[in-house]
Amino acid sequence: MQQRPDSFSHPSLWRVLAAIFYDSWLIVGLILLGATADTFVRYLLQAHGTAISYIPLQLYYILTPFGFFVGFWTHGGQTLGMRAWRLRLVTPQGEPVNLQQAIKRYLAAILSWLAFGLGYVWILSDPARRSWHDRLSGTCLVLVTKGYSAAEVS
Repeated sequence: MQQRPDSFSHPSLWRVLAAIFYDSWLIVGLILLGATADTFVRYLLQAHGTAISYIPLQLYYILTPFGFFVGFWTHGGQTLGMRAWRLRLVTPQGEPVNLQQAIKRYLAAILSWLAFGLGYVWILSDPARRSWHDRLSGTCLVLVTKGYSAAEVS
């Protein structure tokens, strides 16, 4: 059972930033796990006189946040931080986000940050409380009711 688009309640900038803060700590944890594994493997290989490139670690650093966000957005519409702050990513019609929209949103979110966060602050002036990356990807964040269950998504 999906909500009608006109019944959506859109989150405040502070709630969005709180979810980003929460997710940032999770991504830092994943990156630290990868760096620890890389250090261990590098130590073992260098003990045998084998030098390895840092390219796999650098790719891991790039792909971890990408996989985290795109994966969660396309499978349920919520990262762990979004779930904690009762946010869900949907299309303006209330449909789940597809892979293409999730990738566009991720790349556009980087642009929103690179513009000194103006893409996020845009929520304050936008009538539909959509950020630049929401507008560019055809998505929107909505507040989820407290009685929400994952079964209601599909």
